[in-house]
Amino acid sequence: MIYQNDKNENTQNQFSNALKELQIGKLLRNSNITKSCGVSAYEVFQFLLLLVFQGRNLFHFLNSKHKDQAVSKNTYYRFLNETSYNWSRFLMLLAAKVTSRFDALTRPERIKVLVLDDSVVKRNRSKSVELLARVYDHVEHRFQKGFTLLTLGWSDGYSFIPVGFNLLSSAKKSNRYNEISENIDHRTNGYKFRKESMMSKTDAAVLLIQRALQSGIKADYLLMDTWFTTEPMIRSVMDTGLDVIGMVK
Repeated sequence: MIYQNDKNENTQNQFSNALKELQIGKLLRNSNITKSCGVSAYEVFQFLLLLVFQGRNLFHFLNSKHKDQAVSKNTYYRFLNETSYNWSRFLMLLAAKVTSRFDALTRPERIKVLVLDDSVVKRNRSKSVELLARVYDHVEHRFQKGFTLLTLGWSDGYSFIPVGFNLLSSAKKSNRYNEISENIDHRTNGYKFRKESMMSKTDAAVLLIQRALQSGIKADYLLMDTWFTTEPMIRSVMDTGLDVIGMVK
C-alpha cells in the first residue's frame, strides 16, 4: 500500500470503495488483464492508479524511503508493457459502467452525445519509435513527425466521460518511418492495436463508434468537427443508428 498520513487515509478508503463499486476487478478480467501468479492485477492496477491521483511518480516512489511498501519494480513495468492486455476494451467497459450510473440519476429525455475529435502528438525529435509517421497537422497546416490521437468521448451536457481512443500512425506506408516491431506476438491485443493504428482516420473513427455502442453506451447524436463532416462519413455514422451534428466545410 502507498504510504498515507492520517489526513489522507479517509481519501484512500473512499478511492478503494469507488473501485469496488465500479467492479474494476471484473472489468479487468473481462479485458484479459490478469496475472497467473504473485500480486494480483487488481492490486497492481489500484496501486498505479492511486499514484496518479496523488500526483506521485512511480520511479520516484520506488526510489523513496517508502519503497518497501511496494512490490518489485519489474512487476509494475511488466504489467504496463504486457501486450496481451486489452486496455482499450477496459476503458470502454468502464465508460459503459459509469454512463449507465449517470443514466439512472438523470431524466430520460436528457440528450446524450458521443464526441469525436483528433489531435496531433508531435515526436519531431524521435527516430526509432515504433510506427512513427509523417502526419498532417490541421492546426498548423503542415506535416509533423508523430501520431494522430483519435478520441471518442460521451457527454450529457454536464459530464464528460472518455470512451475510446486510437493512436494512429499512417495508412500510407510511404509516410511511416518505422514499422511494427518484429518482437510483438501476432496473436496478442498489442499487435491488433498496432494494425488498427494503420487504418484510415475515418475507418478508425467508425470502428470506435461501433464498439462504443456495442459495449452498451447510449447516445442520441455524434458531434464531430469540420474535417469529419463529409457525406461518406455521415452515412457510415448514421448506419450505426446515430444522428450527426457537424459543421459543413
